[in-house]
Amino acid sequence: MIPSAQADRWDARLWGALAVLCAVVFLDALDVSMVGVALPSIQADLGLSTANLQWVVSGYVLGYGGLLLLGGRAADLLGRRRVFLTALAVFAVASLLGGLMNDGALLIVARFVKGISAAFTAPAALSIITTTFAEGPARNRALSIFTACGASGFSLGLVLSGLLTEIGWRWTFLMPVPVAVITLVAGLRLLPRHSGEKPPAGGYDLAGAATITFSMLLLVFGVVQAPESGWGSPRTIGVLAAAVALLGLFVAIELKVRHPLVRLSILKSAPLVRANLGLVVLFGSYVSFQFVAMQYFQNLLGWSALQTALAFLPAGLLVAVTSTKMGDLADRFGTGRLIVIGSAALAGGYAVFLGAGENPGLVTLVIPGMLLLGVAFALSFPSLNIQATNGVADEEQGLASGLLNTSGQVGGALVLAVVAAVVTADGGTVTLPAIHASFAVCAVVALIGLGIAVTGLVRARPAAVPAAPGATEEEAEVPATV
Repeated sequence: MIPSAQADRWDARLWGALAVLCAVVFLDALDVSMVGVALPSIQADLGLSTANLQWVVSGYVLGYGGLLLLGGRAADLLGRRRVFLTALAVFAVASLLGGLMNDGALLIVARFVKGISAAFTAPAALSIITTTFAEGPARNRALSIFTACGASGFSLGLVLSGLLTEIGWRWTFLMPVPVAVITLVAGLRLLPRHSGEKPPAGGYDLAGAATITFSMLLLVFGVVQAPESGWGSPRTIGVLAAAVALLGLFVAIELKVRHPLVRLSILKSAPLVRANLGLVVLFGSYVSFQFVAMQYFQNLLGWSALQTALAFLPAGLLVAVTSTKMGDLADRFGTGRLIVIGSAALAGGYAVFLGAGENPGLVTLVIPGMLLLGVAFALSFPSLNIQATNGVADEEQGLASGLLNTSGQVGGALVLAVVAAVVTADGGTVTLPAIHASFAVCAVVALIGLGIAVTGLVRARPAAVPAAPGATEEEAEVPATV
């Protein structure tokens, strides 16, 4: 880890390592957003129904959300660098195969594999940063750049996808391949090797890994297929019941095993829990908003893929322009205040789109709404990552990262499933009232997130970090948030 005294004197190799990590999170986010714009073209080319089309998104979420906890802990136990580079290679291969598929089911499988690879790259990348940069200004700066790259990729990828989709939707899968290969080669040279990456003396928690992985897979699968099968159907109830049963078994195992996959007492940290709930809201509502907005702009209004992508450009530009300042803002004002403001902007952005009609005004509706969403991402996304990882011991950074990313993906699956059910409620036909109802769901979810964020500012005193070897205070910026 870099000593604090050297925080402002990063050498070229360190910047190169951060660039590699940022490139991969940018690719992961880019992949999600590019597919979002290409969905109508994929649907038309492969003859998918709206319900089946959801699985192009949900297949990725299933692999990502189902294996994130395993991916985060694998990074801690098997070596963050090794896990990161291996998963990046899988991502490149899955991207290539996805661009060559002519069958909808096989495309969904490719997306599932890409989700699995992201489940290992995302927490490994975040934990490499948090174990390389000292907690405080240095880490906050690195995390703000890292998370801003993810948010920028998610937003700006929409524009790139619009251009590529005009040529052919397959290019949204093929374009990341050479970038991933170049990043893999750079990572082999630049990523640091940490001497502390050793397996625990007591071995691996294989039982815990198996139960939590299958529990998460069943949970995400049950949620995303519920709109099609019915929330009260025996299939949905059975899958969700099995997920809960496996989760209970996992908890029982973790309480008894000597070296648990997840130290459950880490969940006693109120800031970490709020950060996880915050990402459930942020990612869950925005993925759902994007899904509905694509249907609204392209299917109802008849906009081209490029026009649709340009509608999202204000949010992406705002995130990109402000990215380098988020670490400084977190140091000065504390993550709690930034998250509250970001949550309010998120709810406001969705509320603006409740006025969407057959002829939406760019100046009166689209641009103001997108700018508010850009403010929400710019403030909330880096702050949530900082809040979730501050005060966590190095040997559990992968765990904290995996928990945070899992929350985002489970939130994405849950809210998207609800919104997909709302938008297709009228016999599968997308109508303007259904669009309004879907935007309303996103706004309500954002308001819930705002309420959770506000609780972080009204606490009487900060809670100490749950005991863990080497753990420090939960948040360096606590005085600024209380």
